[in-house]
Amino acid sequence: MTDVVPQKVEAARSLLRRIAREFAPATFANSLGAEDMVLTDLIFTDALPIEVFTLDTGRLPNETYVLLDAIATRYGTRLRVMFPRSEAVEAYVASHGVNGFYNGVELRKACCHIRKVEPLRRALAGRKAWITGLRREQSVTRGDLADESFDTEHGLMKFNPLADWSHEEVWAYIRTHAVPYNALHDQGYLSIGCAPCTRAVAAGEDIRAGRWWWENPESKECGLHLRRVAV
Repeated sequence: MTDVVPQKVEAARSLLRRIAREFAPATFANSLGAEDMVLTDLIFTDALPIEVFTLDTGRLPNETYVLLDAIATRYGTRLRVMFPRSEAVEAYVASHGVNGFYNGVELRKACCHIRKVEPLRRALAGRKAWITGLRREQSVTRGDLADESFDTEHGLMKFNPLADWSHEEVWAYIRTHAVPYNALHDQGYLSIGCAPCTRAVAAGEDIRAGRWWWENPESKECGLHLRRVAV
């Protein structure tokens, strides 16, 4: 069984402490995936002054809501939850239907923009830095992911403390520290988003093969992590 390298844990913890010290106010965009639960544990265990928020798109699986309650029980705090603007959701559904995102990449990205990107912008407003659980190993779109960079789209620093962690190391940390996680992971879901856009992954498939599986790998981003960054 793979163990997480202690130096990697300490490096992530050290980076989070530096962010809290040098980039206040900083915020952590918690997608509630396995990686983000590692960061959640590090932030709350060290009582760092970093806000933690998540996006509720209105289409999340029930297991994700169960995890939100588990976080509150384990760490004694509830995450800030950002929602899409109801009028934008209603206009999209009126024009394209409830599941219009299945009818093309542009319609899917439009749905992601309403339910994720716009709420993210509101959550990042007034912050000096944001933190994510992105890893280079996750997909072809993240192979050159930097540990830190300036996000020109949002005008603040962006940090990826687990960029060089492997999938096995993430889970070694979760098991070692008994960190709560989404029950769907035990059913073959390696990456979890909205319920209608996520499926279980078969043996040998890419980590993000279960996200927007009807699209090409190169298009499998929702717009939250644009590449217009300066290292």
